[in-house]
Amino acid sequence: MSSPAERYAAARRRAAQAFAFPALDEFSLDLGFDLDDFQREACEALERGSGVLVCAPTGAGKTVVGEFAVHLALRGRPGGDAPATRRKCFYTTPIKALSNQKYHDLVDRYGAAQVGLLTGDNAINGDAPVVVMTTEVLRNMLYAGSATLEGLAYVVMDEVHYLADRFRGGVWEEVIIHLPESVTLVSLSATVSNAEEFADWLVTVRGETAVVVSEHRPVPLWQHMLVGKRMFDLFHDADAARKHDVHPELLRYTRDTMRRLELGEGRSAGPGGGRRGPRWRGPMRPDVVDRLDREGLLPAILFIFSRAGCDAAVQQCLAAGLRLTSPDERAEIRRVVESKVTAIPGEDLSVLGYWEWLDGLERGLAAHHAGMLPAFKEVVEELFVRGLVKAVFATETLALGINMPARCVVLERLVKFNGEAHVDLTPGEYTQLTGRAGRRGIDVEGHAVVVWSPETDPRHVAGLASTRTYPLRSSFRPSYNMAVNLVGSVGAAPARELLESSFAQFQADRSVVGLARQVQRNTETIDAYGAEAACHHGDFDEYFALRVAIADRERAIARQGQTQRKAAAVASLERLRVGDVIRVPSGRRAGLAVVLDPATGGFGEPRPLVLTQDRWAGRVTPGDFTTPAEVLTRIRVPKHFNHRSPAARRDLAAAVSGTGLDRHGGRRGGRSRQAVGEDHRLSQLRVELRAHPCHACPDREEHARWAERRRRLERDTEELRQRVSGRTGSLARTFDRIVALLTARGYLAADGEVTDAGRMLARIWTEADLLVAECLRRRVWDGLSPAELAAAVSVVVFEARRDVDERASLPRGGVADAVDATLELWGDIEADEAARGLAVTREPDLGFAWPIYRWARGEALAKVLASGHQIDGEMPAGDFVRWARQVVDLLGQIADSGGATAELRGTARQTIAAVNRGVLAYHASA
Repeated sequence: MSSPAERYAAARRRAAQAFAFPALDEFSLDLGFDLDDFQREACEALERGSGVLVCAPTGAGKTVVGEFAVHLALRGRPGGDAPATRRKCFYTTPIKALSNQKYHDLVDRYGAAQVGLLTGDNAINGDAPVVVMTTEVLRNMLYAGSATLEGLAYVVMDEVHYLADRFRGGVWEEVIIHLPESVTLVSLSATVSNAEEFADWLVTVRGETAVVVSEHRPVPLWQHMLVGKRMFDLFHDADAARKHDVHPELLRYTRDTMRRLELGEGRSAGPGGGRRGPRWRGPMRPDVVDRLDREGLLPAILFIFSRAGCDAAVQQCLAAGLRLTSPDERAEIRRVVESKVTAIPGEDLSVLGYWEWLDGLERGLAAHHAGMLPAFKEVVEELFVRGLVKAVFATETLALGINMPARCVVLERLVKFNGEAHVDLTPGEYTQLTGRAGRRGIDVEGHAVVVWSPETDPRHVAGLASTRTYPLRSSFRPSYNMAVNLVGSVGAAPARELLESSFAQFQADRSVVGLARQVQRNTETIDAYGAEAACHHGDFDEYFALRVAIADRERAIARQGQTQRKAAAVASLERLRVGDVIRVPSGRRAGLAVVLDPATGGFGEPRPLVLTQDRWAGRVTPGDFTTPAEVLTRIRVPKHFNHRSPAARRDLAAAVSGTGLDRHGGRRGGRSRQAVGEDHRLSQLRVELRAHPCHACPDREEHARWAERRRRLERDTEELRQRVSGRTGSLARTFDRIVALLTARGYLAADGEVTDAGRMLARIWTEADLLVAECLRRRVWDGLSPAELAAAVSVVVFEARRDVDERASLPRGGVADAVDATLELWGDIEADEAARGLAVTREPDLGFAWPIYRWARGEALAKVLASGHQIDGEMPAGDFVRWARQVVDLLGQIADSGGATAELRGTARQTIAAVNRGVLAYHASA
């Protein structure tokens, strides 16, 4: 216990702090807890009048600093009459769910009269002194010169590290650059390793900015690995964690397990366990949840980087009979759920799998991913925060800002699909995911568990857990909408200077220094490699160039052969008819198959529907055929054959097997391969190579190795030189090209003034902004019915999660004509962009036209979801709602656009009303 003198000294310090920072003293009295050092430091900087950048781990309490900015705004100017001099504070967040959450938090504290909400869906009390909004709403206000900005004193940018997001990150930089100088900026970020660099940039564009970095987690995090049925600590103690030293017992056990697998002892006794040697089967998901329950580690978030995997995990737990809730909790869960879904029609609930979902919730289990209906996700979030749902299987999207802390986080794998390829988790992503573990004020400690598999090296996990190098990288790039807004508000030359003040250009200019040094070092190394490659028999550079030419020619011939083989496969598939029996030569579906639907006459490559003798029914592509598809025989396919019926598949597959044909055939490639020596140019190069004097050198291969190293380094160095020249003033050059294109198309006048068309473009906020503007100017969407307009507009908004080879079908009539005209306009824009060296506008995607068309016509949700152009079944409800909301958003812009005809504006409003029903009506009012 402290002495009277120490208590007196502490009281003196508190009194001095209260005198120096009276607003902070008032604010902290209402908090109910003591401020951490980093929170106090940031708040003191704010009260002194400085901007502030706060970087701290997830759950550390960064938002307290943002809430203090709200307090300062409501408190009024020092020395003034508070009500008369009250200032405004805008609190921006990256996603609507976070905006809704923060709005309710601030309403609870300050009352509904003081707080407003502005998102794409909601507008509540927008003239309030404190307004919570998405970052895009503030950006649009700044460009429009909105009167709502009057009196704005503070802007809080929560989750400011979102400026690294490659799709939306540029919006954060636009706001930071364009905010009036009188506005104090409060930037709240996850821990990044280049906070000082970001702060240096903020100082250049915003003036004085204090940087406050805290790496201290308020709730300690313990790292574990689950190997089979055994749980191990990843590190022995904190000192070992700092040194990345993995727990010796964990290393020893995983090595022994790997050895047993290699010797065949780990061979699974389950289905397929012994076919290809030893196969590791990790712990079953229900066993993992049960283990966490027994060890008191629930509630837990189990990250599975697959929507289907999350849903399957819940089903597996239900099948295993897991129940994590008490009768009272089950009653409360049902009450909450029923109160939240009353607005959704009963027939839609059954389509959405409501009863299975409710069964999982009542047992304390749920999935959480973007494919779920937003209403369902919100219920899961509420029940989890209240401790009623104990285990949530989630994709990584849950880690992005939503306040759902847990006692434990489990990572099933350390690899995720990023939309293009399977990639390893970065240290930043690992920290973001595991940062959910440990609830402040509830848990003494948090726990992160990685499930071991033979591909998972504990030392790699230790590196992820310990690395603090995840820098913030700008994703800012000029767009057409941004260009006309900038030129319209400040003029062309000042707009160019503004772009050069972006964080993207700031980082690019800094990086040029390091790149130039690397070019110099590479040049010296290239000279050294050249000396090693020198040959006394002759000019080895000339000899090596012949070797390179031969290799290039061989590759070109091989590519030509592949192209010819693919063309032959496509042609053979186009000739197929129902009942043809063919042989799929390779892949998972190799063997005999009968054609059910030839799928000819459409767009793109032929993808016939077949049934294999193994009873699999699905579409095959030319990629499945290394040789042309050959019709081996024909069998009769029943007229109304249903390939979804197991009995029908079984009978027809038996008929395929009954043909007596060999499953794999007798041929094994060879014939289709072109002999590379037959090419005349290749033969000539080989003659020249053998005649060269260096060909006789006994050290020829050693010289060649040095020459190859030099060639690679020269190629890398040339890329570095291009990056140096490309980065210096790169954004301004891109801006100049965009301005030239917009001038050529009539959006900007030759003197730099914004035309009427340009003013229309300035109010279109979508990725395909120029394409939408062109469609409006050319009256592409005029004369359509509401359902047709929804379908036609959807093609410029929608983007499929995965590429689909064939073009989606369209409703006949007006929709098809409008989409054809849109595609023609896109082709013109793309050619224009390519000619000017600009990133091309994404091609319109037709995959959402049928679902939104049917929905706008009032058809049932089941039919709508089944009409999605998906590779793997019907469209998930969450995807449908998300894309429908984006269609509605663009329709709202068209309804307000001065560039649209009165008829089109009226149709757009009718379309919005037609779309906002059922599950969309709930979401619109949420």
